[in-house]
Parts: sequence; C-alpha cells; structure tokens
Amino acid sequence: MDLREKAFEVLMIVADRAEAEVTVSEGRASLTRFANSFIHQNVAEDHQWARLKLVIDGRAASGSSNRLDHDSLVRLVDETLEAASLRPVDPDWPGLTPPTAWLTLEDDRYDRDTHLAEPTARAQVVKDFVDAGEGELQSAGYCATDGWDIYFANNLQHRAGGRASMAAVDAIQRTPTSDSRGWQFAPRLSEIDGAAAGRLAAERARAGANAVDIEPGAYEVVLEPSCVADMLEFLRDGFNAKTYNEGRSWVRPKAALLDESIDIWDDVNDHRSIGVSFDAEGTPKSQRMLVREGVCRALVHDRRTAKRAGTRSSGHAVPGGEVSGPVPTSLFLAGGDQSPEELIADVERGLLVTDFWYTRILDPKTQVVTGLTRNGTFLVEKGKITGAVRNLRFTQSYVEALGPGNVLGVGDDARLYEMWGGTAHVPSLRLASWNFTGGAKG
Repeated sequence: MDLREKAFEVLMIVADRAEAEVTVSEGRASLTRFANSFIHQNVAEDHQWARLKLVIDGRAASGSSNRLDHDSLVRLVDETLEAASLRPVDPDWPGLTPPTAWLTLEDDRYDRDTHLAEPTARAQVVKDFVDAGEGELQSAGYCATDGWDIYFANNLQHRAGGRASMAAVDAIQRTPTSDSRGWQFAPRLSEIDGAAAGRLAAERARAGANAVDIEPGAYEVVLEPSCVADMLEFLRDGFNAKTYNEGRSWVRPKAALLDESIDIWDDVNDHRSIGVSFDAEGTPKSQRMLVREGVCRALVHDRRTAKRAGTRSSGHAVPGGEVSGPVPTSLFLAGGDQSPEELIADVERGLLVTDFWYTRILDPKTQVVTGLTRNGTFLVEKGKITGAVRNLRFTQSYVEALGPGNVLGVGDDARLYEMWGGTAHVPSLRLASWNFTGGAKG
C-alpha cells in the first residue's frame, strides 16, 4: 500500500473545510507464545490505521479508523468534521506544523526480515530459551516481532515518513518453588539471543529455589536494568512541559536533584533506539539532554506547550497530547564502567533486585512509588550473593533514591527495554538505600 497516496486521499476528502493533519500506518505484528516449555500459540496480524485531526475556526476534534478503503476514509472525515463543529474553541491551538525538511535515520533501525519474520524464526528463539533450562525447568513466555511504515501529512504541505521494526523475547524459567525472568529487546530479531536470556533466567531460578523471609527496612540495593527502566518510566513525566506548567512535576530546572553520576537524555535517532524521527504533529524529534551530571537541564515540548513557553517544539507530541502533554519516548541513562559482578562485590549487606512488578505512583511531585519485587530477589553479604529472599513490597521516592550521594555505582551492562510508547536504554545501578515496607502480602 502506498501510504503517501492514502494520506493525500484523506486531505483531498477534507479539502478546504478544515485545517487537517493525518497519519497513516501499516505493519505486521507477530507473536509466538509458549507455556510448559511448549509453543501453544502463533499469531500474526497485518494492521493498518489512519489517525486524523481536524480544526474548524479553532474547534478541534480527532478520529481514527482501522480501515483505509475510500468509503471508510470518507466516513472518518465526515464524523471528525461533525465532532469538531460541536467542540468549543480551543484557545491553545498552536496551528499546524509548517513544512520542514530534515535528515531521517529510521531506516537504519528497520529490518525487513524482522518485519516479515516467519514463525520458524521465532520458534528457534523459543527453543533456545527452553533448552537453556536443560530439561529440568519449565519455561513460559513469548517471542514477538513487529514492523511498520508510517506517513504524516497536513494541508500546509508538511510531509514526513518512516519505518521501524522490533523484536523481543520475554519469558521465565521455573522451578517448583521459584522463577526468574529472561528478556531481550532489539530492532532486529537477529540481535535476540534466546539461549543467553534462557541461561540467565535458569541460573536465577535455581538460585531462588529456597527463598526465605527477611525483615522489611532500608537496604542498599543493586537494581538490574528492568528495575531502572521502571524508574525512568515514572520519572519521565516530570520532563513533560504540561505536567511542569500544572505544578505536578518533580523537576526543577537547573537544580541538582539527582546524583552527579546521572545523565538522562532522549534521542530517537540513536541507533540503539527504536522508532521514527518525527512526532504525532509531524515535528522532527530533537535530541534532548534532560539531566546532566544530576542537574535538570530541560523539558520536552509539543507545539502546544512550546507556544505557551515562547519556544519551539522539541518533537515530543503524542496522540492525545492536548490531555497528556509531550512525552520523551526514547530515553537513555548513561552507563558506567562497573560490571554487575563488581557492583555486587562492593555491597556489604544489601539486596540484588532483578525485577519490579505492579508499581504504582503515590505522589508525582516527590515520585514516591509503591510496588513489589519479582522473579528473583537475593541477599548480598560481604560482596557475595548468599541466598534468595521472598518478594518484598517497597515504598520509595525514585528521586530520593537517585539523589546526590545515593548512587554508589553504575553498571556497564546498559540494555534496551520496552516501555509504554517507547524505549529506555539503561544499566544496572547500585543505590545507597531502598525502603522495603513489608512482604508481598502487605
């Protein structure tokens, strides 16, 4: 399908009845699931959709369709026009994105073999993961592949197009009394090593087989990348200019709120990321240094928040951004020079935490989050893992945990992790204190 022609078709249907921006996309999402160490499901979906925004004399409305035939597009336009006519005037409407030219790099992160991967290719990843259990452990999880093309156009003659792909394995190895997770995420299926993910999960599952209870309290911790990615997924809302304007952000520009070892930035054009190089408004996504040496440096903007701030959009608009505001979706936390083993070796008494689960925000201003450990938590004494502990509940300010003097080590094991609407590339961290408030049941 020629997405460019489909976008132009929508604009021709709209004609001069409204300001219009349209995004059209098509792709294939495929999934291979397994349980009890056997594949039980293989599915693939060829998906297509159109997202339309129309503005009539300042009255804006949006609509979408998962069908791109002409009749469906006419219906999409008519229904969105009708909705816009019923809306109040939006005083903050910033206007359409003007024509812009820029270099796109997304083809460097697109792989046709991943986009169109056959079930046998995913099955090999699954087999490698399962075999790592050496017939002793039960495994369950999935291997997924996806690829998509996307095109944006508006009736100011602005155009943007790109493509991307992704692959993932996310699964557990299980003993009768414990389990542990192995995961990998990458732009290409060829970069996914099911055997390595399975071996790590198997090793941790065996080590966690005889877990014991420990007393809640404040412990030094080594957090593995999945935990650090969870932290960034919450922290990123503080860099949202709308959140900041409404007084809900933890960020204070130019304030040293985090440890000097912490650098955080957003850059979709980094080859380690996944996605296309323009946002929901068609604006080119710019690299944004958010935290440098612990100091908050910048917010992210869409056209709406940029208008209010008297600046330019940084290319971080998302669908529905008039409600949610702009979102950084290609985050990086700078890695360090210590191996995970070296991080553990420096801990006198603390915990190695491999995964968080069911995390929920309690206070956006202080970033106090509650959640549970999962898939392997281990006691560390005098630099060595001495045993597994049962899952714990924590209630912890993520900002405080990363505060000045609290980051004792940064790992050299940075990995790409999938989060809502984007990715985070993060290492393990050794932190001075983490507040565990009870067992998994309370």
